[in-house]
Amino acid sequence: MSNIFSLEGKVALVTGASYGIGFAIATAFAEAGAKIVFNDLKQEFVDKGIAAYKEAGYDVKGYVCDVTSEEQVKKLVETVEKEVGVIDILVNNAGIIKRIPMVEMTADEFRQVIDVDLNAPFIVSKAVIPGMIKKGHGKIINICSMMSELGRETVSAYAAAKGGLKMLTRNICSEYGEYNIQCNGIGPGYIATPQTAPLREEGHPFNSFIIAKTPAARWGTPEDLKGPAVFLASDASNFVNGHVLYVDGGILAYIGKQPK
Repeated sequence: MSNIFSLEGKVALVTGASYGIGFAIATAFAEAGAKIVFNDLKQEFVDKGIAAYKEAGYDVKGYVCDVTSEEQVKKLVETVEKEVGVIDILVNNAGIIKRIPMVEMTADEFRQVIDVDLNAPFIVSKAVIPGMIKKGHGKIINICSMMSELGRETVSAYAAAKGGLKMLTRNICSEYGEYNIQCNGIGPGYIATPQTAPLREEGHPFNSFIIAKTPAARWGTPEDLKGPAVFLASDASNFVNGHVLYVDGGILAYIGKQPK
């Protein structure tokens, strides 16, 4: 069974993977045998990412690239193909969120979130699919969200983008499944990262809310995403396509506790 989960010799591009969820997924791929490539917006972020991977024992390639730029992405993919190999696995991980009430959010702020969280996965997927078609296989994993299914205060742009990303996932499956390309999504729940640390402090109302709302009664960790990501990147998922795998501790299945 271990062979069908192997990524030995595969080239994996994980966007925005200098830290956090992207970093965890990339290291999982490396442990499964893949060659890892990632990007970030600035050289200093790329350098910090490479240092973090090196400290963890992984040799990776990092490049500066704005994934919202079709021209930069095209150059990135060409460089990766020349220096590492044709991309077998793409994880569209790069993303942003702006927590602003809808009536206070400017159209430019809304567009920025859509650009990074929805347009960029379209641009990067479009750039790697021709190589996958030539190789006769490919795996695309879009990092969706529970906001692909739910709404919440202050995240109108993010929810709109992630809902669109869910449908882009299904459409890539529909359009390119015949070429042995599987496009699926991962929808993380609330994950314990440095960015969420202030929200997880004991006594913080949001921390209590998330624990009460999650059947697992805890926040997720980046490590919780490793197994699902390797599954969707490996031959084990060759007949899984157009699916979003929610790694949320059960939140989406749960109506919540009855008030006492």
